[in-house]
Amino acid sequence: MFLAGEEWAARFERFTREAWRLEALPQYLMPQEEEEFAAFRAGAHIDPEKVANEYTDRLRRQATEGRTQGRVHVVTRPLSDYLRFEFHHYYKAHAMAGEQIRILDVSNRPNPLDGVQDFWIFDRSQVVLMNYHPDGRQISREVHDGSPEPFLEYQRIAVSESVPFEEYVKGLDF
Repeated sequence: MFLAGEEWAARFERFTREAWRLEALPQYLMPQEEEEFAAFRAGAHIDPEKVANEYTDRLRRQATEGRTQGRVHVVTRPLSDYLRFEFHHYYKAHAMAGEQIRILDVSNRPNPLDGVQDFWIFDRSQVVLMNYHPDGRQISREVHDGSPEPFLEYQRIAVSESVPFEEYVKGLDF
């Protein structure tokens, strides 16, 4: 089953304990980000402490309800323009709103998750595969019908091999 629109949004309202994502691409070409990404490349920067939108509001609400959202992003250096944008424009604000963001840098070591595609897992039981073209354009979101066990292992590896976002970006200029 493919997810879009309200069905997709409902996943973030219905989970009871944890929503978690693995991101494995160096860029995501999302139409809703085009203008902000172009502005970032032109030198515009935002103050993450002043970001307030539907996403950060939801993260704050979830945190007060005892529900967590997290992710690990697998990266290599040098960081792509998109990753620098994402780190500055989104991750800082999202982390301040309660998202548990971690970075798995595989620049100088083998990738322990090589070949694993992007996914979300909700309440450690419901997996949604995120399908992308190689350039980061989204194709679809697809409910995984099989066991969540391999994805729980991917999550365990990703978390254990990564560092908190705040630690990773100390001293980075982006």
